[in-house]
Amino acid sequence: MAGDQLQVLNALDVAKTQWYHFTAIIIAGMGFFTDAYDLFCISLVTKLLGRIYYHVDGAKKPGTLPPNVSAAVNGVAFCGTLAGQLFFGWLGDKMGRKKVYGMTLMLMVICSIASGLSFGQDAKSVMATLCFFRFWLGFGIGGDYPLSATIMSEYANKKTRGAFIAAVFAMQGFGIMAGGIFAIIIAAAFEARFPSPAYEIDAIASTVPQADYVWRIILMVGALPAAMTYYWRLKMPETARYTALVAKDVKQATSDMSKVLQVEMETQQVKGEEVSQEKANAFGLFSAEFLRRHGLHLLGTASTWFLLDIAFYSQNLFQKDIFSAIGWIPPSPTMNAIQEVFRIARAQTLIALCSTVPGYWFTVAFIDIIGRFAIQLMGFFFMTVFMFALAIPYNHWTHKDNRIGFVIMYSLTFFFANFGPNATTFVVPAEIFPARFRSTCHGISAAAGKLGAMVGAFGFLYLAQSPDKTKTDAGYPPGIGVRNSLLLLGVVNFLGMIFTFLVPESKGKSLEEMSRENDESGGSNTKTVPVV
Repeated sequence: MAGDQLQVLNALDVAKTQWYHFTAIIIAGMGFFTDAYDLFCISLVTKLLGRIYYHVDGAKKPGTLPPNVSAAVNGVAFCGTLAGQLFFGWLGDKMGRKKVYGMTLMLMVICSIASGLSFGQDAKSVMATLCFFRFWLGFGIGGDYPLSATIMSEYANKKTRGAFIAAVFAMQGFGIMAGGIFAIIIAAAFEARFPSPAYEIDAIASTVPQADYVWRIILMVGALPAAMTYYWRLKMPETARYTALVAKDVKQATSDMSKVLQVEMETQQVKGEEVSQEKANAFGLFSAEFLRRHGLHLLGTASTWFLLDIAFYSQNLFQKDIFSAIGWIPPSPTMNAIQEVFRIARAQTLIALCSTVPGYWFTVAFIDIIGRFAIQLMGFFFMTVFMFALAIPYNHWTHKDNRIGFVIMYSLTFFFANFGPNATTFVVPAEIFPARFRSTCHGISAAAGKLGAMVGAFGFLYLAQSPDKTKTDAGYPPGIGVRNSLLLLGVVNFLGMIFTFLVPESKGKSLEEMSRENDESGGSNTKTVPVV
């Protein structure tokens, strides 16, 4: 079997793009649409939660979430996501991709609804139950990462595999945008039906009782897209690569793919036994052989994802604070509670529409042309450049006449995050590891990313506070300020560029060629910089 390729796997590698490929993108992509909606919609309503549950009579500013509560509400889903990525990544290699795929989606549906229902009337009980269900929501979302990437990589042909996996991930952009658009619609509807004065005019009346429904509705709607694709996920056959290389049932793999690809293939009944008996395929995940073959690759995929997510999630979750700092969103006291939701949602939607979504689809268009390595290196480079360009002359950008320039520069960092490492860090781990470790290694890499997201989500809350303790948000200690935080994120992006050199190029190669599953000697295929 060494050096050979199972006919069913070769058929997948050279198959023409068919309707089934697009069906798989939609089925897997709707999970990522939901993931992004659920993860990022919380940033639209955190200020509203502060006004409703943490109002202080006589305060000059509306109520805000205390630092520990804000950190928990913003970050608890990431804790769940990290745990889900590790657990479901491992389970996907043990039980099969298909068996686990429906579990993650159902967990997301149930916990999205439960997040909006959050029991109780007082702040403590509402926040506790909200955090509890958002943890388990994140757990389900975490499973979607390794499973969707692995399934799409194992279905795709080698010519367009990068674009197909990136297209699944690109649905995140639409999820972020949909969250903003829906929040705009809900806020506009409630504002028209229940008008109220600004906080500085009447503090109590500025937050109408019905505002409590706004955040609940926004969170609960995240269940809809996931529920709509549940049936189709259950109907997807197991991937041929898992069935043939891990379950060792080549006959079943051939049968499944004959239906999917609508082609006749000869059944190879002996090859599965040969695969299972090969010495080259006998090493375990925690073995010296795995470390020799794939240790640097796993370090590369995990470290770049970790560094990328520190910067990406800091920007995305707290862009409302940055826009407030430069005056793009008016000061809180000049608005009522629902108007503030509207303004924050509008800002997030504009950024998604102008930079996030186009960035994702630029990656889809070019990833199989210029390769993963080049896109990731370029993305980190420009993120570094634009972050420093924002930070060094930061005082210049805060002047009223320069605010639009700030927003454009800020948008460009999002564009190159998505036409760059935010997409490639998702694609590459699904391509370069052996089939029996593919989901697990993707889960480890993704979990490293979510660890970075937690550093960004928790750390940026404190770091971005003003060094002047009289100007910090209520309950927060002095930080290093927005300018120094942006400088720090620029350094993080530069490190991401350095660690990219550990990641191999997988453009145009079969999964078996990249993972060297058919290579008995385990050859030294360790070149990380692509040769054109």
